[in-house]
Amino acid sequence: MGMSKKWILATTLIGMPLLAAGCAGDDEAEGTGEEREVDLSFMHWRGEDQAVFDVLIDQFESENPDINVEQNVYPSDQYMATAQRMLQEGSTGDVFATFPGAQFEALESAGFFEDLSDEEFVANFDEGAIEVGQADGRQLALPYQLVFNMPVYNTEIFEELGLEVPQSWDEFIAMGETLKENDIIPIAFPGADIGPNQFMNSMVMNNAPDGAFTDLVAGEAALTDDWWIQTLEQFQYLQENDFFQEDALGTNQDAAMALVANGEAAMLATGSYHMASLLELNPDLQLDLLAPITVSEEEARYEGIHTATFMLAINSNSENKEAAAEFIEFLSQPEVASQYANETGQHLTVTGVEYESEALQNTSYWIDERETRFQPRYMITNAQVEDAVLSSIENVIGGAAPEEAAAEAQQVVEEVTE
Repeated sequence: MGMSKKWILATTLIGMPLLAAGCAGDDEAEGTGEEREVDLSFMHWRGEDQAVFDVLIDQFESENPDINVEQNVYPSDQYMATAQRMLQEGSTGDVFATFPGAQFEALESAGFFEDLSDEEFVANFDEGAIEVGQADGRQLALPYQLVFNMPVYNTEIFEELGLEVPQSWDEFIAMGETLKENDIIPIAFPGADIGPNQFMNSMVMNNAPDGAFTDLVAGEAALTDDWWIQTLEQFQYLQENDFFQEDALGTNQDAAMALVANGEAAMLATGSYHMASLLELNPDLQLDLLAPITVSEEEARYEGIHTATFMLAINSNSENKEAAAEFIEFLSQPEVASQYANETGQHLTVTGVEYESEALQNTSYWIDERETRFQPRYMITNAQVEDAVLSSIENVIGGAAPEEAAAEAQQVVEEVTE
């Protein structure tokens, strides 16, 4: 059974409350002298997509001459704090993007979302994919992107060395040894900025029991439990046996991508969202996705990780709700979504999207033909608990013993969840 038939919902979450404020205005469109009735703010974190959205916005404004759309874009690692401040000021966010998990639940608790349940454009999305944007039977946000949070790998290197995709931890280790014997770094790890945020999902997908992180926040599980100690021990093995590049914790994402683009490393420990950037660096790359299987082949339940993210929503306090709905309806049209998908290298949740790029075509089989788990990190619903979990991985990569790193992190968990 493929992923689209078994989406896993985020459970009751804790998060930082955000206050909503709308924005409206009658501004003159730049360079046209044309008076527009609505000045619409579109707030998101995908700076790498800004140029593509500019093109789509031009098309939208041509079809809707009374609406002007302005992008307000912030780095993803600052989006929570920036979104809160900007929305409180009331200067942005008629249409906004939200992450699933903690941020979505915090916004829902604050009454921030306009109910989209009765909007006709909801039918343009895959029914299973958008469940993560629902609460209490209402469709509050619509995930636009379908991301696979698992390593991207160079298939040509595998073919040249006669390597197959590992089906167990032993096979994964053997694969890495073959790569090292041929002077190829197995995994480019961007520890300086992304850290283990993405790679941890693959490492726990078969280790973590169902609901493990939800139970952790609820005090019903601990980071000193066997499944997390095992995960940290496997991170330790990868570090001590040179599966990562030198100074993994000091390497940023651009440097890590360069290692893969120039053939020095076989895998990038991020996700499908970096495939387009890798191809910009080296258009000749042949790429696919590969998640480490951390258990035996018989014990493995999942082959990869998925997330339905970049969830589009309308500010419940906006004065421009009708125009906001028209903009989301526009983005959900299959021809528009196809343009966005192919220009950005993203798989989408919109039905009827046609993937033209070879990379997207070659990886689209992950949507229906592979067993994938919803990103476990989004089940960590307390920001301080999440920081403790990620820090325990970083500490092990930095040389700490797994048991000590787990105990230290668990102490933080207990302090913040009491």
